[in-house]
Amino acid sequence: MGMEMGRRGFLGAAAAGAGLAALPGGTAEAAKQKQKRYQNKVSPFPIIMNTSTIRPASLQDKIRVTQEAGYDGIELWIDDIANFEKDGGNVEDLGKDIRDRGLFVHDVIGLWSCMPATPEEFEASLVETRERLRLISLVGSKHAAAIPTPDREDFDLAWGTHCYKTLLDIGMNDYNVHVAFEFIGFLKGVHRLGQALAVAFDTNDDRACLINDTFHLFRGGSGFNCMKLLQGKFTADLHFNDVPGDIPREQAGDEHRVMPGDGVLPLTGMLQDMVATGYTGPLSLEIFNRTYWEMDPGEVAKIGLDKTLAVVDAAGV
Repeated sequence: MGMEMGRRGFLGAAAAGAGLAALPGGTAEAAKQKQKRYQNKVSPFPIIMNTSTIRPASLQDKIRVTQEAGYDGIELWIDDIANFEKDGGNVEDLGKDIRDRGLFVHDVIGLWSCMPATPEEFEASLVETRERLRLISLVGSKHAAAIPTPDREDFDLAWGTHCYKTLLDIGMNDYNVHVAFEFIGFLKGVHRLGQALAVAFDTNDDRACLINDTFHLFRGGSGFNCMKLLQGKFTADLHFNDVPGDIPREQAGDEHRVMPGDGVLPLTGMLQDMVATGYTGPLSLEIFNRTYWEMDPGEVAKIGLDKTLAVVDAAGV
């Protein structure tokens, strides 16, 4: 009898420890109400504009359009910032202008060619990497995306871990920028979630994190079910987009991305899973569709925000 009571007590304690979402009724709803909300409290995630979506607008127009459409933040590209400074612009002032518009810079893409194959090449690459981190820090970005390139079929994951750990240290210690690892679904090397996890986990550093992308989860063949196994804070940023159903996975390219909800990806279920993991980071609208590039960027930005919020609403999160 004592053993049975002990078992019941243990199960009751375990249920309580599982979190409020496991309980029926208003407790989980009360916790949901306390969570910070965005977009007039309809979204648990800030919605940000990845400026690839409105290329080829100028950097200043990208920022203006993002503000006027009603986004919470922006995700910039390093070439835009570097060219801005090259043309005489002050990057610190650029960051202040973005903040004055009520936006935040969540991430900059990115640290290209930051993981070459040999120690000598890696050491040489740090010159350009540091220059990019300098600009990313000046604009006030929280994160920088580290891309596992130059691409190669024999990309060594253990070496990738060494490179990423070094970039984490340099980014935080020297520039106050949190470097996040991003896998790319069409690379020959690191193109799957599991490979990216191996690189990040083996740093043995609790600052390690990933930039996940709905297109790359699809394109690399990882799928979406295992995202629910990751703690929310392990995802630094979620690039949000969809794909049409008429393009074979192995042939899908960036140019085939479409607006959220216009394709076949299981986005509503993914958002439900992300909330369950405790993810509170942004949904970053990242699309490279040439049809959108030919449209008015303000119209594209508004359509993108509306469609992203429609998916959030359909998910009921």
